[in-house]
Amino acid sequence: MTGLLLTVGDEILLGQIVNTNAAWLGERLAEVGVDVLRSETVRDDVDAIVTAIDRATDDGAALIVVTGGLGPTHDDVTKEAVARAFGVGVTVRPDVLTWIENRYAARGRTMPAVGRLMAEVPDGFEPLHNPKGSAPGLWGTRDLDDGRRQIVAMMPGVPHEMKVLAEEAVLPRLAALQDAVVLSRTLLTAGKGESDLAAMIGEQVEGLPEGLTLAYLPGLGEVRLRITARGADREAAQHALDAATDAVRDGLGTLVYGEERTTLAAVVNEALRERGLRLAVAESCTGGAIASRVTEVPGASGVFQGGVIAYSNEAKTDLLGVPADLIEVEGAVSEAVALAMAAGARTRFGADIGVSTTGIAGPGGGTPEKPVGTVWLAYDDGVSTRAVCLQFTPDRATNIALSVTAVLNLVRRQLLRGA
Repeated sequence: MTGLLLTVGDEILLGQIVNTNAAWLGERLAEVGVDVLRSETVRDDVDAIVTAIDRATDDGAALIVVTGGLGPTHDDVTKEAVARAFGVGVTVRPDVLTWIENRYAARGRTMPAVGRLMAEVPDGFEPLHNPKGSAPGLWGTRDLDDGRRQIVAMMPGVPHEMKVLAEEAVLPRLAALQDAVVLSRTLLTAGKGESDLAAMIGEQVEGLPEGLTLAYLPGLGEVRLRITARGADREAAQHALDAATDAVRDGLGTLVYGEERTTLAAVVNEALRERGLRLAVAESCTGGAIASRVTEVPGASGVFQGGVIAYSNEAKTDLLGVPADLIEVEGAVSEAVALAMAAGARTRFGADIGVSTTGIAGPGGGTPEKPVGTVWLAYDDGVSTRAVCLQFTPDRATNIALSVTAVLNLVRRQLLRGA
């Protein structure tokens, strides 16, 4: 099935918000076998939306997924535009109106008059229950003059509403409509870039059988490898997928830290919990980002003792016990200071493991000897220590994100060595 992603919103075109919906939907649609022709963003304008739908139809799209413009304000015109493109009217659905009124009442509020607009449904369309918001999604089909059938799925633009609607109502329907079986698995890696990974598993993936594909999805310090199998027979496709996944995993070894939608922080937390260990952090250039990532995971209180943001040299000395003369001789961004910070964090919090970061996040502060992007990471568990120097980028936010991933992966790899 071929499809088009259509995002509606002036705020996206103006750069006021980032279109994360298109990226998320593109990946999920591929997983259920939809071949996305393109992703397009248009303004909150009926004519612009109708033109985009007509263009998608001319290009052969059997599916048009629209996000945005389903709310109750004057610029929410998506339903009007889709109705015009389909040549149908728009009617207030009593059942939808009652549901919206009840949702407001459950929150101790009275539905405003404009809320009635969210109960308008293009004739022939099916409302899709939205458990996270008041505006329902919509699902409609039409027969085109050339004999094709086209589906239009509309969802709110608010990301958390869109995602739950897609996962609960839209994606399962699309998967059920596919003629071929489409199965996929995603391996999560950290520590190497996509070119290094490709070189490591070249033999395993060279000449993959027909119906099997491998996609590299790089992120900040991580790469996801999505392996997809397509075929007419589910059992055969599953067998081929499992075999290919095992081959890739064998080729990458401990670079693979998990599968599907887990996170590196969740894997580290679980590894600490299994071993009965507690972690403490000392952060300079990351400014608390490691602690934030670790404590995003439910149950982190069982493994995380605490952290110190020791940004100044004085803080490194007063809070972590790093000798002032060590900083003066070696410099704050050095192996010796990173190790002392990690040991200080472990001792101060009575933890089993201490980790640290100290570096030059940028954009200023670099020297020829220690350019912007130089970061030292350190690990200390009271028995073994390890320090790593990494050279990242000129961009501050990128350096912080890469440092956090590298520290978490350092902890994970050290725990594997001691397993």
